[in-house]
Amino acid sequence: MTSHTITIRAGHPDFLDLEWDRSIVEWSTDRIVDLPKGISRHEVRFVVYPEGTYVIKELPLRAARRDYTVLRELEGTGVKAVLPVGLVEDRSDDPNDERSAALITRYADFSFSYRELLEGPGFGPRRKQMLDAFAWLLVELHLIGCFWGDCSLSNVLYRYDADAIETIMVDAETAELHDELSDGRRLEDLQIMIENVAGGMADIASLQGFDIDDADFELGDDVAARYLALWTEVNQELVIPRDERFRIRERIERLNDLGVTVDEVELIPVGEEQRMKVHIKIGVRDFHARELEELTGVRALEQQARYILGDLHYFQALQKPDTDRVISAMKWRVQEFRPMMQRLRGATKTADPVQAYCDILHHRYILSSLAGHDVGTQAAVEDWFAAGEPGYPLDASPT
Repeated sequence: MTSHTITIRAGHPDFLDLEWDRSIVEWSTDRIVDLPKGISRHEVRFVVYPEGTYVIKELPLRAARRDYTVLRELEGTGVKAVLPVGLVEDRSDDPNDERSAALITRYADFSFSYRELLEGPGFGPRRKQMLDAFAWLLVELHLIGCFWGDCSLSNVLYRYDADAIETIMVDAETAELHDELSDGRRLEDLQIMIENVAGGMADIASLQGFDIDDADFELGDDVAARYLALWTEVNQELVIPRDERFRIRERIERLNDLGVTVDEVELIPVGEEQRMKVHIKIGVRDFHARELEELTGVRALEQQARYILGDLHYFQALQKPDTDRVISAMKWRVQEFRPMMQRLRGATKTADPVQAYCDILHHRYILSSLAGHDVGTQAAVEDWFAAGEPGYPLDASPT
């Protein structure tokens, strides 16, 4: 029997009841649950505890240590990645053994793999959202100096975020964190992504019984084009006359529309002319999510927060003009949001009740546009259930 070392972060189970001296494929524990997963070069199992669902991945010791370390370092950067919970080392006398270590991460609730999206009916309507989110994840990693080294469809989880899709980094065993990435390193990561995505699409074609020539090998190039456009947008320098400072506000608002937080604005004189170079320091891409939580305490994904904030602002507009903004936000949570969450939990086929709430808000907009007046939330809820719970982006605009 091999002795092993377990490092577990506070607030999680100790996992001591698991059979660490055996490969996870041989485990007999009734904690194992079968959940959808993407293609992985390593063995992966899901286990359930009262504290939540966790993912166990077997891999060589060095790779496991890097995976755990990088995921820890990504915390607090704003980049979406799975939460590292623990590391099990020395399960084998050979550190290069595929089973010599195990990484424990928290399961990302309401998430799914790319195979579920590409193989299902939602890929057509959801294609743009998925590719934009995939490109955004790589942009965000590069902005904080992270070279991924293995960006692929399989190394990302996805979940619905209102009318968008959020991406979550899963595997960091090849990643490196630097103060800044050179253009060469960024383009190297981009090329790795293109090749990996092509391989993923070949796997999809094979699983669906298609000839490999029918695989969508252009998907990676599509993501790369979106990445380059986004990278240019968030990194472009703005040079303005001194009397056109309003353009700084326009630039910040355009970035906010992308969900980007602007941390700092630096104004640099240009030559002897009356001109300034505007250098903007980009923060994390959760501008609206932060605003919503600060106002109401409600946690949501970024695009979900944009929709919910719209509902909050509408509610506030109906209050007395002198009503305090914070007080009206509390009223909205108690009178509108909380009762809706109580009704939706267990009553909707949508796994995430916050996502269902966003779908209802959009449905209210559709009905109100068609009726020519605000139909109200309660009427929208009843019609949404009666219509079979339509979601994004199939009903993106009134017809």
